[in-house]
Amino acid sequence: MSQFSVKLYHPEYKALWDNFVSSAKNSTFLFYRDFMEYHQNRFDDFSLLIFKDDILVALLPANKAENSIYSHQGLTYGGLILNNKSKLYVTSKIFEEILIFLNSNGIRSLYIKEIPSMYCDLPSDELRYLMFILDAKLVRRDSLSVLKLESDFKISKDRIAGNKRAKKHNLIIQEEDDFESFWSTILIPNLKNKHGTVPVHSLKEIRLLKNRFPNNIRQFNVYRNFEIVAGTTIFETENVAHSQYISANQDKNVLGSLDFLHLELIRNIFKDKSYFDFGISNENNGLNINKGLLYWKEGFGARTLTQDFYSIDVSGFNKLKNIWI
Repeated sequence: MSQFSVKLYHPEYKALWDNFVSSAKNSTFLFYRDFMEYHQNRFDDFSLLIFKDDILVALLPANKAENSIYSHQGLTYGGLILNNKSKLYVTSKIFEEILIFLNSNGIRSLYIKEIPSMYCDLPSDELRYLMFILDAKLVRRDSLSVLKLESDFKISKDRIAGNKRAKKHNLIIQEEDDFESFWSTILIPNLKNKHGTVPVHSLKEIRLLKNRFPNNIRQFNVYRNFEIVAGTTIFETENVAHSQYISANQDKNVLGSLDFLHLELIRNIFKDKSYFDFGISNENNGLNINKGLLYWKEGFGARTLTQDFYSIDVSGFNKLKNIWI
């Protein structure tokens, strides 16, 4: 009889879930229930808790769409959340139990959106190895531009020149508690005009999340003569400062506003972090890259890390039994 059991998340598990997230080796504030549930009306939650002899040993933040499970479509990254004691053998048994559970509940496919390694406190590639064993299909690969702040990174001449233009135009940077001016004046108009889209988070939602996670979500704006000209929304975790949104008005190249802002962030405000994550420059589900955007990010010294997305046939759980000799 298996030592493991899998249970669907229920609100009565909230404290247990959040306590596990707080000490897991590969988690961030995005996995707390107060973050996951800000958009609960958009997703059919199918998050799982995995127990070994009644002790919680892993979490799978997830949602259901038709007869497939996704780790979680409303989050930037996901996968199996593990504690610091987790080793490969136990992790394989945990994942095998998850696949058995899903298969027995009529689920055909599990889609995994892995967490980039820089967000993990300890090595945490167990799931990537299991994807290989399961013959999981790689359905997408994004390229993230990441700056290792502890390295001897070099700033390009273009970014330095932009910073000089900003100082010439007397730009100033301010951290703000509210998002109104950035969302309404810069971000929403830019996304609408350039891409015909809207921010992933509405103004109401980002305000709600800021209220729930005031130390993790921060807004930095750039002003010229008291008028906002650029800004970025930072999601701050233990190891990483991530620019969730970056945008500026049409004068950004003339003013050097985004160069000025991000040099301040990496040189001063977040200099004690391990990494600064500029995010992806991908389009078309990872198949294309915005060359100009990538050039700008790499001008700060950022280089490429990848994030993989996998599709798993849950009926193949027996493949995990054949690893061990």
